[in-house]
Amino acid sequence: MSTRYRTVPVQTSGMPTGIPFIIGNEAAERFSFYGMKAILTIFMAKHLLNTSGVPDYLPEAVAKEWMHYFICAVYATPVLGAILSDWLFGKYPTIIGLSLFYCVGHGVLALIDSPLAHEIAPKMLLVVGLGFISLGAGGIKPCVSAHVGDQFGEMNQHLLTKVYSWFYFSINLGSAFSTLLTPVLLEEFGPGWAFGVPGILMAIATLVFWAGRHRFVHIPPAGSAFFRETFSPEGRRAILNLVPLYLCVAMFWSLFDQTSSAWVLQAEKMNRVMFDFKLGELQLRWEALSSQLQAANPILVMAFIPFCSFVVYPALGRLFQLTPLRKIAMGFFFTAFSFVISAWVEHRITEGATPHIIWQIVAYFILTMGEVMVSITALEFSYTQAPKKMKSFIMSAYLLSVSLGNLVTALVNHAIQLPEGKSRLPGASYYWFFAAAMFVTACLFLVSIRFYRGGTYVQGEET
Repeated sequence: MSTRYRTVPVQTSGMPTGIPFIIGNEAAERFSFYGMKAILTIFMAKHLLNTSGVPDYLPEAVAKEWMHYFICAVYATPVLGAILSDWLFGKYPTIIGLSLFYCVGHGVLALIDSPLAHEIAPKMLLVVGLGFISLGAGGIKPCVSAHVGDQFGEMNQHLLTKVYSWFYFSINLGSAFSTLLTPVLLEEFGPGWAFGVPGILMAIATLVFWAGRHRFVHIPPAGSAFFRETFSPEGRRAILNLVPLYLCVAMFWSLFDQTSSAWVLQAEKMNRVMFDFKLGELQLRWEALSSQLQAANPILVMAFIPFCSFVVYPALGRLFQLTPLRKIAMGFFFTAFSFVISAWVEHRITEGATPHIIWQIVAYFILTMGEVMVSITALEFSYTQAPKKMKSFIMSAYLLSVSLGNLVTALVNHAIQLPEGKSRLPGASYYWFFAAAMFVTACLFLVSIRFYRGGTYVQGEET
């Protein structure tokens, strides 16, 4: 493969030199994505205007539906990115090229309260901007996560788990800051700044990744061998082995991604005063914005990653063999229970009470424990189960499970809509429905893992 950058050989030991650039890029890119995503539901339901500047808000069920169709698109386009990467261009050029589409999408959203919004319907700008972001954010996803694994060989593969944990840590660091900041920008300065600042961070992310181009191991594209290996007996076997896992993980994402839709709208009806007291003549009071509550998840992830790695997993490992698939199964049950808490909260709201937001934070505790067990484990497991020339493709198949889960949520929200804003799943029954679906999925997954047969593939080694 002819490139303008130097191809670094796989290091035989120690931490690869390109890893800091990948981690820095991921933190900035995730700031941009989660910052925009944090305010999207509230923007559509509470801030969207038409070309005349008159409110054009979407009903809550429709706002949730649009949000989950967007997330569905973000996690469907990784298949395109994987094919471009593994077949034609390689991971690095694909990431750089699609990142430019990503930046354009943020730029379009930043125009949504500019004078241009009086000429072009803000809804149209929203659709176009989200379309570019879907292509960019989704297209680079399998390439970036597989690019991490490409930096390791046989002698330092033992560091892969550590780096994937740091990779996930950087995601949540960027997410935590942006989720706290962008709702304030929306309330105080409007959607232009709220969508524009994440766009600036995406430009920084692209620049950081470009700066590390001479430090990376660059695995060349497989060309036509990509299709031969994908559809070879080994490739078909790897895909078929993972299908049951990905179908079950899809239900996890169906619940998890409602933290940016249903849980935000639920928080609007809760008591969000975090503290309110006097210190002398100084009044100290903070009422959190409903979109800001999403920051609980990334903050908890950063705490739970080391807690699980150094406390929970070693303790469980002394009781029984703790395989990746068993970790995922436990995470499914945690996820189902988090929605039981949400159902109870919604029941209190329909009774006319105003539950304190601490109950939603309790649900975040439980859901985040499930996420650490499911998402990090499934990400690393997917990479190791993919034959060498299929790394990006398998990662995109894993991300397709996120798309499928959000499609389920969007279709459910569409199907339950009744005239005059009524719902076929009113109040707490909406949350009980998803809790039950996740519990049944977890039970079926426990049965399916007994039949899993797969192999492990890293660069330079196959077992």
